[in-house]
Amino acid sequence: MAFHEHALTNETAAVAGLREPKYVLDATDVRPVLIVLHQETSTPGRVGQVLQRHGVALDIRRPVLGQALPATLDAHRGAIVFGGPPSANDPHDYIKAELDWIGVPLKEERPFLGICLGAQMLAKRLGAAVASHPGGLAEIGYYPLRSTTEGRQIVRHWPQMIYQWHREGFDLPRGARLLAEGDWYPNQAFQYGPAAFGVQFHAELTLAMMHRWTTRGHERLQLPGAQARRAHFDGRSVYDAPVLRWLEAFLARSFGRRVEAADPA
Repeated sequence: MAFHEHALTNETAAVAGLREPKYVLDATDVRPVLIVLHQETSTPGRVGQVLQRHGVALDIRRPVLGQALPATLDAHRGAIVFGGPPSANDPHDYIKAELDWIGVPLKEERPFLGICLGAQMLAKRLGAAVASHPGGLAEIGYYPLRSTTEGRQIVRHWPQMIYQWHREGFDLPRGARLLAEGDWYPNQAFQYGPAAFGVQFHAELTLAMMHRWTTRGHERLQLPGAQARRAHFDGRSVYDAPVLRWLEAFLARSFGRRVEAADPA
């Protein structure tokens, strides 16, 4: 934004007597964020790095290894359910148990974020369908992302390109607000109720994770619609900075506390 545009924005806000709400992540709330992972070697990636950099503790659980999830989130600041190889439609006992458990943050209206599989599980828990693309297309690499008006009310600036690694998507649950959309998989981010969010994409991806995913999951790079390995790394060098800025703002909005912005200068 040019300086004169910024000045006009501040002047308009001052005249209207408005203050833009701001959210910050800090250690004021000493409770950890519950982190739910789906593989023994998985990590919370950049989500974990951002939270810990701001003094937020992590409580990491892996239900696939038999680790239980809490009956209430009273002892946690909120919960994040990450992605993984399974489908939300799989008959595994731990998947069924996780789907049931998502009712806890929904009932308690506690901060919840589902990422990729986690978003699909949230959508399924809310009664929406989870399925592959009708044309068999996968999103694996960087793809366009368009925020909606409601999405920009949550976080003002969204990235225009985002990293994906999936071949299933979800219908928008009844009563949910669509926050961002894409071309092949229209529902990319949504909010349900006051505190539950689901995102199809992977803003948590670190460079090390990109190396690992494109190496161990190299066969998925051959799926229809998937991008070649080189394009993943080229895309990261171009598109990653806005993704990180969005992630910082979104985690503060979801798991931080609201403060009032400074008076316009």
